Amino acid sequence: MGQIILVTGGARSGKSSFAERLALKLGNGRAAYIATAQIFDDEMSYRVKLHKERRGKNWLTFESPFNADKSISFAAENFNAILFDCVTIYVSNFILQENLDDEPELYKNLRELIQQLIDAAKNSNATIIFVSNEVGGGIVPENKLARRFRDLAGFANQLLAAQADKVFLTVAGIAVDIKKLAEAIE
Repeated sequence: MGQIILVTGGARSGKSSFAERLALKLGNGRAAYIATAQIFDDEMSYRVKLHKERRGKNWLTFESPFNADKSISFAAENFNAILFDCVTIYVSNFILQENLDDEPELYKNLRELIQQLIDAAKNSNATIIFVSNEVGGGIVPENKLARRFRDLAGFANQLLAAQADKVFLTVAGIAVDIKKLAEAIE
């Protein structure tokens, strides 16, 4: 049965680099990388280039902006550790295909999408490390799309965290296992 680890934090908190180190450690020096980003502009192209350079040659990348559950299942056949980076971009890809006015249907469809990722991870023999952003710590966005994104990203994080074996919060490059802390006080 696969293990799920969620690594979350704010922008530039160090979550991806922490998750990369963890994946290589768990994968004995090699890991699969499931990339959810789509490149639409020069900025995103540069970000992807930086991530690839930082990872180096010990990684096999699967580009999966959609249907990433299938990439998890496929990668788990050959890798002990898989890094999924990132959930919030995956949620963005989902939102841009959905009807924002049908809120109950939006949440139902997102729940199903995240459950597909969870099922693929649990049905594997690998450790799947999901990286996600904490986006709800700031002001309330002024437009509907931004509010939906904030709310749905938070919902996706809660669904993953509930099923995760470990949940790390990264702040200033330091990761803390917050699920372990939460279980200690319950």
